[in-house]
Parts: sequence; structure tokens; C-alpha cells
Amino acid sequence: MKKIALVAAIAAFAAPAAFAQSSVTLWGRINTSVESQSNNGGDRLVAVQNNSSRLGFKGTEDLGGGLKAQFLLEHGLNSDTGAQTKGQFWNREAAVQLSGAFGTVKLGRWTNGSYFATADYISMHNHDTGTSEDKLYSGAGWTETNKVGYFTPNYAGFTAEITASAGEGAKDSSGAIVPRAFDLSANYDMGPIHLGAGYSEQGDANQFAIRGLYELGAFTFGAYWQREDSGAKTNATRNIGRVSAMYTLGASEFHVNVGGTESGGLASTQAGISGFGGHGGKQYTFGYNYNLSKRTKVYGFYTAVDVNDTKKGDFDSFAVGVRHNF
Repeated sequence: MKKIALVAAIAAFAAPAAFAQSSVTLWGRINTSVESQSNNGGDRLVAVQNNSSRLGFKGTEDLGGGLKAQFLLEHGLNSDTGAQTKGQFWNREAAVQLSGAFGTVKLGRWTNGSYFATADYISMHNHDTGTSEDKLYSGAGWTETNKVGYFTPNYAGFTAEITASAGEGAKDSSGAIVPRAFDLSANYDMGPIHLGAGYSEQGDANQFAIRGLYELGAFTFGAYWQREDSGAKTNATRNIGRVSAMYTLGASEFHVNVGGTESGGLASTQAGISGFGGHGGKQYTFGYNYNLSKRTKVYGFYTAVDVNDTKKGDFDSFAVGVRHNF
């Protein structure tokens, strides 16, 4: 009994020292809207809509000498029903990494840096989520799982990410072995100027995009251009682009963005709307945000997708919602 008591006492004194070197943070976002939606030019319906809500945990241990070990776990959930968004529980991120003066080496699952460096960066009105997300951006070469990545330190505003995804011998629906995927991205952020570029590749499919954003007082202007090659024998490529602008006045934000795509490429599977097919089309969004605090906002928007030469795939929505970060 004395030995047990001694061990317990040592553990009690040692625990604060151990925990002082580590921290775990619970964080997340609940983003829900009520919308009047129309699909394919049909009758309108009222929907309660999730907008990429998530729950996450991240932890850091200081290993000394500037070296840190970290883990990141992020779960996507449907705030309108409570269900998870994909089959995997940690369907947004599940990774471990070591960071130091050399940069960061990361292993696991996470969203491609090429997307964050380009399309996501200029979707300022609601962080490229829900029904007003960018429906035109190509996910050619998009792979989130089984990844090894390197993140550079920040050099005078410049950062870069290089990742490779192991195919692990998996087979697709046709029985072909899934090839390895690669993703490259770079960002430059200095003062009012923000630039980015991204490239992803898997097998014969690839995409390349560049992005620019400039802050001019109360105004912010952004744009990206993307070139997609699906690797198909015919009609394989398409160009995609989007421009956006934001004007801030006190706690209010006024937003507009307009995008367009040529026909072809992977539009039939990547546009996010059933029946989009290989048609070209355009999308535009007008939005208003009122920031109740740094973590909470109320908002409204109108978004519409117009598919060329057909109503199949057309979509529009009037929405009001609340987003809270914690």
C-alpha cells in the first residue's frame, strides 16, 4: 500500500510538468441557413441547409529546441440533421505532423493545398460552403487520403506545400489500379497583396490554377483562373475563372462574385450539380454579412448556376443564415 501511495504521489507531482508541455484545443464551426431553392428550373422548395459545419481537435507538444509534435482531427457534420457528412468519421482531416525551423512534415488526410491557395481564398462571402460554394472549380487530381506532405517555413511572406498520395494498390470501379496523386501549392501574402498558385495530378488528369487578391481600403478584389485536363481522348480540357469583390462598412460586408466555365473536362462529375454534364455555364452570388462578433455573423445571399443550352443543372437559392465559430 505504501508503494502504491508513493507511486500515486509521484504521478500527481509529475503530471503538471508533463501537461504543461502539451495542449489540446477543441474547435469548430456551425453554419446553417434557411433557403428557398429551385433545381432544374422547377418549383421552389424550402430547405434548412448545412454549410460545411465541422468539429475539430488539435494538439501540440513542445519537444524542445524549436521542435513540436502536433495532431489534427476534423469531423464534418450536417448541422441540419446531425448526421456526419461522409462515411469516415474524421472525414475532413486526420493527420500527425512534426514542425520546426525546417518547416513541417505531415502524414494522413487533409484537403489539398492547391484548393486553399486558389478557389477557396477568393470565396469571401461564406468560405466556399453550402449551396453558394464554387460549383465550377475542377477537382482534377483531387485526393485527400494517404498523404505525405511538406510545408515550408514562411520566407518573407512566401509559403509552399508539396504532397504525395499513395495509391496503395486500390482499384477503381473499372478495376484499374488507382495511381498516386501529387499536389503542389504556393502562397505569397505581404501587405495588401495576396497571390497563390496550385497544381494537382492523378494519372492522366490534372489541373493548374493561379489566384490574386488585393486589399484597397474598404474594398477587396480577388480572381482566379484554372486550366483543367481530364486526360480523356476528346473534349478533355476546359478553362474556369471567377472574380469576386467585397466592400466593408463597419460590421457590414457586401459581396459579389461571378464565375464561368467552358464545356468539357471533368464537368460531368466535378461541378457538384447532377446533370451539369460537359456543358459550359456560369455562376454568380450576391451576399451580405453582418458580423455580430469576431466569431458570429448573420448573413443572406442569392446564388445561381446557369448551365448553357439546357435547364438541367440550373440552380438558384435565396438564403439567410447564422455562422458561429468556436
